[in-house]
Formats: sequence, C-alpha cells, structure tokens
Amino acid sequence: MILEVIATSVLDAKLAQEHGADRIELISGIVEGGVTPSIGLIEQVVKAVDIPVNVMLRPHANGFRYDGDDLGVMARDAGIIRESGAAGIVMGMLDERGEIDTSALEMLLNETGKLAVTFHRAFDELQDRRSALELLSRYPAIRKILTSGGKPSVLDAKEEIAELAKLSEGRSLAILAGSGLGVETLDEFIRKTQVREVHMGTGVRRNGRALEPIDPDKLRTAADIVARYK
Repeated sequence: MILEVIATSVLDAKLAQEHGADRIELISGIVEGGVTPSIGLIEQVVKAVDIPVNVMLRPHANGFRYDGDDLGVMARDAGIIRESGAAGIVMGMLDERGEIDTSALEMLLNETGKLAVTFHRAFDELQDRRSALELLSRYPAIRKILTSGGKPSVLDAKEEIAELAKLSEGRSLAILAGSGLGVETLDEFIRKTQVREVHMGTGVRRNGRALEPIDPDKLRTAADIVARYK
C-alpha cells in the first residue's frame, strides 16, 4: 500500500518524507492541476529527500492536447527530469478526438529512459477508461494511472475505481486513486475499492487549502491509515 503526496516546494517534500509519505508527486501550479516545476525545484527536492520523487511533465494548464512546440518543450523537460535523479515522470496527452495521443506518448517515452511513468488525470477525460487501461498496459514503462474515476472527486467514483483496480491486477501498472481524498474518508475508500495506491494533495494541507503547506498532523493520520493495509 502506497501513499503518494503532492509537493510544491522543498518544505513540502521534507514534510512529506518526515511524516509518512511513501512517494512524492512534485508539481507547480497546484490550483491549475499541476504543471512542470522549475529545474531548480526539481534538483533541490531530489537532493532533500530519500523517498521517490515523481515529477509532473505538463508544459501548460490549457488541457491535455499538445502541439509540436509543446512536445518539444516536454521532450527537453523529460531529459532534465531524467538526469535529475527523480524516480519517475507524470504525464498524459489526448488527441483531437479526446483519446490517448499514442504518437505523442511514444515520442515522450523515448525521452523518459528508465524512469517509471504515471499516466495522469488526462485519463479521466476519456470516454472508455477500461479500453484505455488495456492500451496503457502495453507500455512497460507506464507503471501507474492516476485517476479519480472520471469524477471531480474520487469519492463519487468508488465503483469505477474498484473496477479499474481489479482490471489492473496481474498487469505491469497499478491504479493510483486521487482527488478529493481526506483523512476522514481515506479508510473507508481503501476498504471499498481495494485500491493499493492513493494520492493526496489538499486533503493533507493546512486548513484544506491547496496553497497552504502540508499539515504534519493530517499527513501522519493518513500515513497511519495506509499503514494498516501494508
């Protein structure tokens, strides 16, 4: 059982490690859903912690469709992330039909090297997420799908998450459930969905606000809950 926590600063990363997170998703622009952090932030966070750091690869917050210029930026950023010592990259891309842009995906997978890849919540905009899981499982580098089950809050998609988690069994990728999880709802959510990885952001921040730092008490509580399932 894995608890992944969003970090947007070196302080966040240190607090995440100190108070029980198993892994960090490093982003900037948390209110916009996450964009690629600066080179300096990536390097300093990787140096500051020992737990795995997965870095968001997203050049802008204007959806998940990328043109040639965007992909050029992403390829360059992927190389920087790869050389930084990060454990993984978090990315997702859709084509004009609203389906996974496999050409862009494969181009960027050539740049990620041996890094573990998480396909992020672009997945939630897909019409057929079950078929998408089948497609993504064909790429060995893709280890996770970060999803809220197609809903703004994962708490409204427990059945979908449970189904996706079951479909992922025996495959090389796992379902990472996130968006809307709080310490009050975490235990029941894990029990009902049987998911093996959870992702928390605002739910472990002070006052439940995205732009405030991680709350050590909330994070310790979440980590204690997750530990029951390890």
